[in-house]
Amino acid sequence: MAMNRVVITGMGAVSPFGGTVADLLSGLYEGRSAVSYYDALRQVQGLRSLVASRVQGIDPKQIARKHRRSMSKMSVYATLAASEAMQQAGIDETMCASGGLGVAVGSTVGSTEVTEAFFEDYFTDHSLERMKSTLFFQMMNHTCASNIAQTFNIAGRLLAPSAACATGSQAIGYGYEMIAQGHQQIMLCGGADELHPLTCATFDVMHAASTAYNDRAELTPRPFAADRDGMVCGEGSGIVVLESLDSALQRGAKILGEVIGFATVSDPGSIANPDARVMALCIRQALESAGIDAAQVDYVNAHATATQQGDIAESQAIAEVFEPSVAVSSLKGHLGHTMAASGALETIATIDMLNQGKLVPTLHLDHVDNDCAELNYIKQLSDVDLSVALKNNFALGGVNTSLVLRRYNHD
Repeated sequence: MAMNRVVITGMGAVSPFGGTVADLLSGLYEGRSAVSYYDALRQVQGLRSLVASRVQGIDPKQIARKHRRSMSKMSVYATLAASEAMQQAGIDETMCASGGLGVAVGSTVGSTEVTEAFFEDYFTDHSLERMKSTLFFQMMNHTCASNIAQTFNIAGRLLAPSAACATGSQAIGYGYEMIAQGHQQIMLCGGADELHPLTCATFDVMHAASTAYNDRAELTPRPFAADRDGMVCGEGSGIVVLESLDSALQRGAKILGEVIGFATVSDPGSIANPDARVMALCIRQALESAGIDAAQVDYVNAHATATQQGDIAESQAIAEVFEPSVAVSSLKGHLGHTMAASGALETIATIDMLNQGKLVPTLHLDHVDNDCAELNYIKQLSDVDLSVALKNNFALGGVNTSLVLRRYNHD
């Protein structure tokens, strides 16, 4: 069966740098940190990590109240990002209602903030009298995908993958497969998450959160660095419009980039510890899906969250597949780890880097950990001729995901 080529025609972002793709990109290219000290984390007894990257400068009231009533913060982030992406792609109401446009947007869990507020009230007297009818729609795990579909009257397929840190990349990958196989013409794909102290606490309990930079928040996390001490939790949403090439050309849409390969594999060896061998398998399968050799990849946008084990394992996996000269960087030093949003936000940045011929370096990477494999770690903003990039995302639960992205040559 002939496969459709899949291109990107729209991108939307709500990130710790602001409410647009332009905000995201300016923060990255200017080498800024979106991480700050977060006093609310002190409410959790025993929590040592007091830094986070939080969304700033958005207006939820851009969304009509009749739709906003069923949204938590993460659904607001996802809907605003979807709106920006659809506007850039030129998606109109007729296309939304046609059935040819679908949604694949996920989150790590449903809204922890809304869930906590409900049970805090419920346990006072075990009464449901104060429960609002819209509560479940804010808490459900598919809240982002459903609220996007309801807000924009989208009648196509709806998918809400939940794979923690790999969610955004998986959503893009599943959307890519749906279009490539002809099941949908256009897909809104990505992920969203909202910050909650218990998210930070989860990683702190596992000794995976940054704790040494509470008084110097802008200096953490430090992916691949010898002095890294863990990840920083964040929030936001990234949404991309994927579309068949034929559809994009017929509509006269501006093509921003192309998805040419995808793989996701499970690691049954450990629910928590990364395995370089399985990561490498995932990368190889993504390249096989794209029909290209490792030598054709110019840049690897690493998942690299600044955990001790994760960075080492990923670097070893990259070194197993690619030559040491391949360019590698992580954006977590700028953004923190935006969880389910990370794969999509970092894909948006990677697409722009391919188009601009610029590589954003890993922030704070002064000295690479000797235990990390020898690779071409980008340490400063670089002008490079780029065509193809690999985007990695790996998650707790043994989830490994890789996307292969290509600059569109208007052929």
